Amino acid sequence: MGVKFLRDWWELFFPRHCVLCGTLLSDGERGVCIRCLEHLPRTNGFRLPDNPVSRRLCSRIPLVRAAAWLTYRKEGDTSRLVWQIKYYGRKDVGVAMGRAMAAELIASGFFEGVERIVPVPLHRWRRFCRGYNQSRCLAEGISAVTGIPVCDGIVERFRFTRPQASREFDDRQANVHGCFRCKSPAGLEGRHVLLVDDVVTSGATLTACADAFSGVPGVRMSVLTLAAAGW
Repeated sequence: MGVKFLRDWWELFFPRHCVLCGTLLSDGERGVCIRCLEHLPRTNGFRLPDNPVSRRLCSRIPLVRAAAWLTYRKEGDTSRLVWQIKYYGRKDVGVAMGRAMAAELIASGFFEGVERIVPVPLHRWRRFCRGYNQSRCLAEGISAVTGIPVCDGIVERFRFTRPQASREFDDRQANVHGCFRCKSPAGLEGRHVLLVDDVVTSGATLTACADAFSGVPGVRMSVLTLAAAGW
């Protein structure tokens, strides 16, 4: 009994729907239908070296390049998409969005020189409660398109922190300062690392994660997020 037959049988009783508009998905569509995917609000920041994400991070991270794929606004489609990935168990949508944004960015040379993909980790308790790390899902999708390996577990979020969403800028910085550490620095010496996260707002979490690499000789970093707030 073939894999396609089993998939078709499963979808006969449990049809797949777009997480944004609810329409039935056709073959080749993953999580989000083509129409909704086309209408998601792009930042096109990867075309602008001096984009808002780069400006938020460049003074704090030894940055090669940075971008966010989508703009994030409360109650918008991007917000709904992020919630599906983070809180409704839709790991498949996270992987699909990672693939989609990598497919759009790859021709621009954004991934040129990148040797490792490092998803921003969750604290072990939050990962246990959620069952997965949404940034890892995005990283897997990016890796599937680019062929760049995902290095999960190199960075550890060893201190539990409260959610960042309702905090002011200075409070965000203090909340995550010193909560990451690099467990395997030797494997990253002289490497170009791509940090991947779901949403960037102030850049505090990404900066704190990047700080974990501060003692690694010759490491260079780029950043890619699914979305950016305040774009």
